Amino acid sequence: MSAKSWLALCLMAVVPPLLAAPPVDVLSRPATQSAQALHAVMQAITRAEDRLVAVGERGTVLLSDDNGIRWRQVAVPVNSTLTAVQFVGQQGWAVGHAGVVLHSSDGGEHWALQLDGRSLAAVELNAAQRAGDERRLASARRLTSDGADKPLLALSFTDALNGIVVGAYGLALITHDGGQTWSSLMGSLPNPQGLHLYAVVQTRSQVYVAGEQGLFLLSLDHGEHFEAVDTPYEGSYFSLAVQSDGTVLVAGLRGKVFRVLNDGRSFAEVANPLPISINDMRVVGQQLLLVNQAGGLLQASVDRTHLAPLALPPGPPLTAIAQAADGTLVGVGFAGPARLATPLNAVE
Repeated sequence: MSAKSWLALCLMAVVPPLLAAPPVDVLSRPATQSAQALHAVMQAITRAEDRLVAVGERGTVLLSDDNGIRWRQVAVPVNSTLTAVQFVGQQGWAVGHAGVVLHSSDGGEHWALQLDGRSLAAVELNAAQRAGDERRLASARRLTSDGADKPLLALSFTDALNGIVVGAYGLALITHDGGQTWSSLMGSLPNPQGLHLYAVVQTRSQVYVAGEQGLFLLSLDHGEHFEAVDTPYEGSYFSLAVQSDGTVLVAGLRGKVFRVLNDGRSFAEVANPLPISINDMRVVGQQLLLVNQAGGLLQASVDRTHLAPLALPPGPPLTAIAQAADGTLVGVGFAGPARLATPLNAVE
């Protein structure tokens, strides 16, 4: 299965096909307030201190202040599907279709639009003009003429000021002021084909970006310069995770999972009994949990050499997970958020 097919499959229940232009009014129309939002297709979930924040289709943002027992919808200024969310204390960002970046300064209670596909394209066009690279300039002009039709898919903030967002067709931007202004990274990435970028993480001075067709990019200087790194697998990577000790893991198509060693210079495969693509990884305390394309949950061994499936209570497939303040695992998926039974047990 191609990365484009995977991307469409992940989100086809959310909007019309991903690579088609979204309706123009998704940027001018706020998310619809509805009781049905509690059962909407949700793409990502995270913690904002003790609060849980989930994001998903058509700009839906849900909050829970009681560890996932009760949820409420909050107002969002756009109607485009949100694909990823992260908080640093009370400061949070969500990214999604139509190139949107949303920001909250109060733990997800209120949201403001920082960036969209039109302003994103303008940032890249200005950067291409300054660089004087004709090939890049032609690509930037196409990006501008296409309009706000390309999604952002992942983000990584190290603190309340410094963050990176990435997305389809090689979209990549960086901010050093909490998203008030953005600079393009597209000219710094060795990605001449404009392959989709599905994941980004930062640790110390390193930045890791993973994407389509085995693309794996590494920066050792906070994103100033990037190099392409050969990996043991040529299939697409959809997820990155950083452990408490700084170890990075990358996972993707057909259940392939690797530990990234020696600053990206070598890789160790993590044995997975299920050849099903991984679409989310989450470090929960000392555990590494993974969600696969079938909505199943896996747990990594202590030494991170192999995975084991976990028994889940009956329910819709998961797309992402987070740990609530009380230690409970909470998942989101095609029917909204749900608390998972704990403790979870590995399937023998």
